Amino acid sequence: MAKPVREIAGATQALLTDTILTAAEPVVLRGLVASWPVVEAGLRSQREGIDYLRRFYKDEVVRALTGPPDIKGRFFYNDDISGFNFSAANVKLDALLDKVLEHLDDPSPPALYVGSTTVDTCLPGFREENDLDLGDRDPLVSAWTGNRSRIPAHHDLPDNLACVAAGRRRFTLFPPGQLSDLYIGPLDFTPANQAISLVDFHQPDLEQFPRFAEAMEHAQVAELLPGDAIFIPSMWWHHIEALDSFNLLINYWWRQSPGYMDAPVNTLMHAILTLRELPPAQRLAWQEIFRHYIFEADGSEAAHIPEQARGVLGPLDIDQARRMRAAITQKLRR
Repeated sequence: MAKPVREIAGATQALLTDTILTAAEPVVLRGLVASWPVVEAGLRSQREGIDYLRRFYKDEVVRALTGPPDIKGRFFYNDDISGFNFSAANVKLDALLDKVLEHLDDPSPPALYVGSTTVDTCLPGFREENDLDLGDRDPLVSAWTGNRSRIPAHHDLPDNLACVAAGRRRFTLFPPGQLSDLYIGPLDFTPANQAISLVDFHQPDLEQFPRFAEAMEHAQVAELLPGDAIFIPSMWWHHIEALDSFNLLINYWWRQSPGYMDAPVNTLMHAILTLRELPPAQRLAWQEIFRHYIFEADGSEAAHIPEQARGVLGPLDIDQARRMRAAITQKLRR
């Protein structure tokens, strides 16, 4: 039922303009990083791809997830959501790659995964040979590697340009409005710091999760080959499958808002604490307040106040953000 993600063939660095990097919908950029040496090495063989990666690794430990063969790469909760179906530990990256090599031809390998590892820290020098120029953006560049994996649908606040450097990856994406149809799990107890869909995309239980069929009506899907990239806009839900026995993804994250702004999820958690259990009429009143001051704010809400007296209703800058953060922290400590 999912439709294909829009694609641009023969993508080049010159294509990475604001039109693409601020798009409201995902787009696949075929061949964007096909000239990267790491891509070329991996296409020659998986072992060459791993050996190329080792060239840049020094001694930094990484956070690795490992699971038994029966989870089939799906890093998830245990049956009653009291824990997880995998173990996490800090390990040397070369030790993890040794495990990947050991099981390259294993039809039922243990699940091996390293996610969101800062490239400049773990693989110094890698970006001198394999990199993209995103103009005045200052992205965080991360590496994701391991063998076959299935990462449940989740969303991220930053925009994301994900580049497939080795192996194939399948992305299934949903617009932000599909939240209720994806059956999201706990907000404060998560496998990797992001709330995830509880639906198994390989075997969706439509009796337990009937609205998932509606979610799939809005889904977009793409299978990427080595050298391809995909732009995932902020807050789009994405389910990612690494399809080969060695996979490497390099992604670039950045926010379209100043760095001094806090993560909105902190506001959500505080809103649960302060608003959710209010009587319905009071919740509606606060809904109107948030509409007025936040979601439909255009400057007119403070136009009747002298500029020097607008306080937090004035322009937000780094100094104002510090003052607000200090005031909020003080109130929370009472």
